[in-house]
Amino acid sequence: MTTTPIVLELPFRGRWLARNSPARRVPSHGTHALGTTYAIDFIAVDERGRSAPAGWRSLLAVERPEAFVGFGQPILAPVAGTVVAVHDGEEDHEARRSQLALVGYMLGQAGRVRRGPAAIAGNHVVLALGPEGPYVALVHLRRGSVRVAVGDVVSAGEQLGECGNSGNSTQPHVHVQAADSIDWSRARGLPIAFRFRRHGDDGQVVVGLPAESEVVEDVAAPA
Repeated sequence: MTTTPIVLELPFRGRWLARNSPARRVPSHGTHALGTTYAIDFIAVDERGRSAPAGWRSLLAVERPEAFVGFGQPILAPVAGTVVAVHDGEEDHEARRSQLALVGYMLGQAGRVRRGPAAIAGNHVVLALGPEGPYVALVHLRRGSVRVAVGDVVSAGEQLGECGNSGNSTQPHVHVQAADSIDWSRARGLPIAFRFRRHGDDGQVVVGLPAESEVVEDVAAPA
């Protein structure tokens, strides 16, 4: 398996927080299953670094996904490719930042696993970079927002859908991963890197992996 990272553009515009970064640990999500070895999550944040305003619901209850900065934000193709898989129709469920609200979510985890990859990934698009891959997946999209179909050829920066809270997701975000197969039962994750700017930096474009909890901006953002 190749160890040379696949270099991608950020699949969004604006200011986003990196979570579950492979720069922190591998496997980044604690498992190699479903090709997630080197996956990374991005959460849109405001100028204060918040994904949504704080309140009593963020401490004690579930929250509407519409309250979050990222919900409905355009999700873009991070690389040119051919669409080889699309799934839409999964609901955008309530967000859960509260430890109390997470209890019920965790109790439902086994059921999502039994339902298979679509229940874990939620609404998603997978791009093939060549006839035999590799494959890049954009996951947890908003229901009804997917704009592409299998067989479409897309350019980097083309909108695929919108950020949602479908599948195995506790708040609106986009999950990005690369793999050597779309047979998720045997897919192996592949390393990825991004071209990005560090928020608050001098505008220099970096090629690499965002650190855990680092705020990044797309290279088109004003320096």
